[in-house]
Amino acid sequence: MTNFDVYLADAKTVAIAGHVRPDGDCAGSCLATYNYIKNYFPHVKVDLYLEPIPNIFKFMKRSEEILSEWPDDRKYDLFIAQDCGDAKRLGNAAKYFESAEHTICVDHHVSNQNFAEHNYIFPDASSTCELIFELLPDERIDREIAECIYTGMVHDTGVFQYSCTSRKTMEIAGKLIEKGINFPKIVDETFFTKTYNQNRIMGLALMKSVLHLDGKCISSVITKQEMEEYDVLPKHLDGIVSQLRVTKDVEVAIFLYELEDGEFKVSTRSKELVDLSEIAVKFDGGGHVRAAGFSMKGEPEQIIEAILEEVKKQL
Repeated sequence: MTNFDVYLADAKTVAIAGHVRPDGDCAGSCLATYNYIKNYFPHVKVDLYLEPIPNIFKFMKRSEEILSEWPDDRKYDLFIAQDCGDAKRLGNAAKYFESAEHTICVDHHVSNQNFAEHNYIFPDASSTCELIFELLPDERIDREIAECIYTGMVHDTGVFQYSCTSRKTMEIAGKLIEKGINFPKIVDETFFTKTYNQNRIMGLALMKSVLHLDGKCISSVITKQEMEEYDVLPKHLDGIVSQLRVTKDVEVAIFLYELEDGEFKVSTRSKELVDLSEIAVKFDGGGHVRAAGFSMKGEPEQIIEAILEEVKKQL
């Protein structure tokens, strides 16, 4: 697959979706593709399905058109899955993937199972947005589409500081800047700016953090009760695991927050030595070498201990 156009030529109906609890790369890549189809294939009926995205990403063009309900069993000619390692991660939109005439997956997760009919999977890419840039004709990437792509790249690279950042990543970022985007504003308002309550819950997570394995690992847990007390939602916890990761001498950071019925969402980050995607797969999750996640039921201490056992094997 070299571009989307060949697949869109014969499609009258298209669905786009990304993973549950969409982050910047998921929202940015999906909106970039959605805007591209809206702009250049006006005869195509296209729907974008995502769970509600964080408010910081709602500046992106047509974000108000995202569908966060899945009311019927409509069938699409083409389904485009983005930033998603397997069909289960599509959440409620998975039913449209299963019934679609043709399917495409664009992703950079090393744990991707090549689950679509046509797969554009490059684990070495910094982000799915980087891949979307490659699949769209440069002359058709306007400022609004460039904003979507740049936003996703910023968030999956930690503002171009993570090891997934390559020369190609920086070259693409430069081309996007030339499209006229306000890149300092995107970085500041979507990556660095936090609400007062977000700062408070991050402070709590840092205060509760615990060192393990002679200081090579750090963990922290936020309960559902604490989230209610601090008036935050799961989407407001972004950045906590990355802040834990930058602790001096720490190789692996583990962050848990409570969902429903005793289940915890686990986010992990590593610096150089530990392949977190390998660990995540063992717990029915997925992700990248340096950033991966999954969900587990049980007591948080037991969950952390199970993860530490896998970390020790690699260290």
